[in-house]
Amino acid sequence: MLAGRRILLIVSGSVAAYKALELTRLLRKDGAQVMSILTAGGARFVTKEALAAITAERVHDDLWAAEAEIGHIRLARWPDLIAVVPGSADLIAKMANGLTDDLATCVLLATRAPVMVAPAMNPAMWSHPATISNIATLRERGVRIAGPADGAMAEPESGPGRLLEPVELFETIRAALSAGPLTGRHILVTSGPTHEPIDPVRYIANRSSGKQGHAIATALAALGARVTLVSGPVNQPDPPGVTVTRIESAREMLAACEAALPADAAVCAAAVADWRTAREADQKMKKVPGAAPPPLELALNPDILATLAAAGPHRPRLVVGFAAETEHVVDNAVAKRARKGCDWIVANDVSGDVMGGAENAVHLVTGSGIEDWPRMAKEDVARRLAARIAEALA
Repeated sequence: MLAGRRILLIVSGSVAAYKALELTRLLRKDGAQVMSILTAGGARFVTKEALAAITAERVHDDLWAAEAEIGHIRLARWPDLIAVVPGSADLIAKMANGLTDDLATCVLLATRAPVMVAPAMNPAMWSHPATISNIATLRERGVRIAGPADGAMAEPESGPGRLLEPVELFETIRAALSAGPLTGRHILVTSGPTHEPIDPVRYIANRSSGKQGHAIATALAALGARVTLVSGPVNQPDPPGVTVTRIESAREMLAACEAALPADAAVCAAAVADWRTAREADQKMKKVPGAAPPPLELALNPDILATLAAAGPHRPRLVVGFAAETEHVVDNAVAKRARKGCDWIVANDVSGDVMGGAENAVHLVTGSGIEDWPRMAKEDVARRLAARIAEALA
């Protein structure tokens, strides 16, 4: 798929820089031509010789030497894509603020090619307000942010900031270079359950695994869309090339969805809890021998689907809801579509093994009628729905 495509790889200072070597191998195996820029920080972790051997190209690491030969402007105009792997906090800050103190930053400021950054840093650095602001600035400028993952770090701690694995970065680059029917579109997807706290220990939830919602996000990204995935607590891996916002409660999910607007389409696949406790206990509710269980007063959660579907300047052009039913599936879905004001409803019977399972059988309810799709893998449901969304937005 990448035959003939030209990728400029910028390796900055992070212990995770070794993954750039395996990524380069995967890119070249798929037919891409890879040139590289090694920053001073990156050279602390990988060598010019290793990069040169794997890219089969000279490694550029000095601004003034480059000016005497190829020049930073020619380097900036050469690639179909610039991939910053890993993206250190320092380089991300320089990109956001337009600083140019070395070859990598000069090329990044001069390029007109699409840019992908794969952050890698300590969790404290990733969550710092300065980094959050810098990442937001880059996203607003159209830079694709790949990751980071949540996991073990080089130091003995764990959290968000881990560089994605080479195969995930490879798939993200392939998606970025594959101009699909959704290229240039922004699509919001919700996935998974919500957890509504009762006290610091207990919560109200459901059996949603997030498999279907995450598969939809993956399928949309594969068609070229810029996807924002708002996910409740799940064990699913983050889809490569997708911006993921993690939440717990329905109110947090609504806030995250509204913050992600504007969007061309919204797919509300999450199983949002209809109710929450009216008053969350500050301390663990204790069982008292011989006493009746404490009463739980419930309150309605915000209706995320109806809110996104409501008329207004930020309403997505296409709003797709999901209806998880156990009886009268189609009738309930038709009524739900009318009640919520959304464009489509994807209805399924969850009385069997659908929640947490690998397959799904759905009915697509639109203004034109009802389509009955056969039982298939959730990934196939996602690809079929993504294709229909692409047709609707064409």
